[in-house]
Amino acid sequence: RWLFNQAVCTLYAFCGVLFGLSSLTSLTVLSTVCCLKVCYPAYGRCWDVLSELYLHSVNRTPLFFFHGPDPPLLGKLCPRTTCAHYGPEPYGTACCITWKVASREAMLYILALFIFCYLLPCLLILISYSLILWTVRVSRRAVRQH
Repeated sequence: RWLFNQAVCTLYAFCGVLFGLSSLTSLTVLSTVCCLKVCYPAYGRCWDVLSELYLHSVNRTPLFFFHGPDPPLLGKLCPRTTCAHYGPEPYGTACCITWKVASREAMLYILALFIFCYLLPCLLILISYSLILWTVRVSRRAVRQH
């Protein structure tokens, strides 16, 4: 069971989600940069733009929790039935976002978190590495022909 109080649970869950999103953002930017370097070498200076985009996105990640629809960190400002909250996981040994929600607003927050902070970055990583593999395969064929 969770051994600490609700405040520690909230902080633990917030840090887990924040650092997880920051890590996924880093992996997304790195895969995009690798894709540009391998697949489009003429755009070598894109690293300057992407590094600034990366710093901008890492600096903006925490703002999603404060400006999103009923963010869990601000759960004390609204009734428990309308906001997404942090709480113990089903096994009770750690804390995370409570996935079972009753309100429409909390469901929209969780859906937005899933789509924009997990699904789209994973899709971009998959596309980037697929393009890299395709480029390497085409280059290998070109080298064999010569």
